[in-house]
Amino acid sequence: MKPFTRRRGTEREGARWWSRTDAPGPWFSVDSDRVRLLRDGVEAFPAMIEAIANAEREILLEMYWVGADLVGAKFREALTEKAKSGLTVRVIYDAVGSLGTSPGFWAPLVDAGGEVREYHPVSPLRPSFKLARLDHRDHRKILVVDGTTGFTGGLNLARPWLTTSDGGEAWRDDMIEVEGHVAGELRTLFYRTWRRVWFRNLPHERVPMHVPRDLVPLSKRPSGRVYVLASLRRQRRCVRREYLTRIHRARVSVDIANSYFIPDRSVRRALFRAVRRGVRVRVLVPTKSDVAVVQFALEALFESLLRKGVDVYSYGGPMMHAKTVVIDDSFAMIGSYNLDERSRAKNLEVNVAVEDAAFATHVRRWFERDIALAHRVDLYEWRARPLARRGIEYVAYAMRKLW
Repeated sequence: MKPFTRRRGTEREGARWWSRTDAPGPWFSVDSDRVRLLRDGVEAFPAMIEAIANAEREILLEMYWVGADLVGAKFREALTEKAKSGLTVRVIYDAVGSLGTSPGFWAPLVDAGGEVREYHPVSPLRPSFKLARLDHRDHRKILVVDGTTGFTGGLNLARPWLTTSDGGEAWRDDMIEVEGHVAGELRTLFYRTWRRVWFRNLPHERVPMHVPRDLVPLSKRPSGRVYVLASLRRQRRCVRREYLTRIHRARVSVDIANSYFIPDRSVRRALFRAVRRGVRVRVLVPTKSDVAVVQFALEALFESLLRKGVDVYSYGGPMMHAKTVVIDDSFAMIGSYNLDERSRAKNLEVNVAVEDAAFATHVRRWFERDIALAHRVDLYEWRARPLARRGIEYVAYAMRKLW
């Protein structure tokens, strides 16, 4: 989701934010893959720009929101330079997420030989417009370079993720950078969407999976401890299914940071059962969402969550936009998936799951820092809120399937 208003600034405000050398977090080796956590735009944007600069063959970008601002322009510039060098550069952007970005924004990249496709256009004048698809959006954030390096998470390519000193709003968010087999899975997922927005055949899917020039088959069940999950409800690799399975298996702790936390009844029941088993369940949500109706809807659930023993923390700093979960310090998952109706039923989403104690512990320690900056919601204080606010929460929650 995105704010209804955006800040304007000058080129000087965001000068050289993309070339900072502050070292991100450590790499973790998990079988044949490597993963690392990137926090906020200050770590994610430079790492992504660097990966694009180092590309040798192919760059794939699938993004919900590409801003017509300093961030979007810088990424377009980086992609254009590689397209001029003869690399394959392909971009999918969502028509609603990038509503303020006109098709003309991409002209330099297209002129350089890059290929750009709009996911489910909103204009009836576009050849691929279909009214039945209007409410189905591509909410993914994927960058894949040469089929060996990949990024996904909650960050969009837009100004709010810049620091305030760079003219942004310092939104709190998580990305995961991956190297190895799982980057090939992200590439396959991109090309499955590409086929829907561009009528060409997929690159030949071959077995064995290690052939680097071909797409890695997405097996029904992951073969490793780092793997891609999507919003495919009828598939085993479904984010919601993974949430439910992992929560049911939890024995010690479930820590969830989710910006639009409006889980369905099945997920809530799984969390409540975990609490009854003695599992500590903590949920971190923003104090003030970028979309007011969503904030009221998620707050409508506070009382039932608190009564059932779920600890709810309200993050009062910059907008908390992360979609991260850590379970038992052995499993972590980072991606674009919100625990709401839209991610469950309407959006294309992607998460990367990691079964590794060292990485999960690392992510959880950063979660603890966010918790320390948040306010723990007290049940009795919450019950004292005005009746008028309760009414607004009820209406917002009742409308949750309409957004």
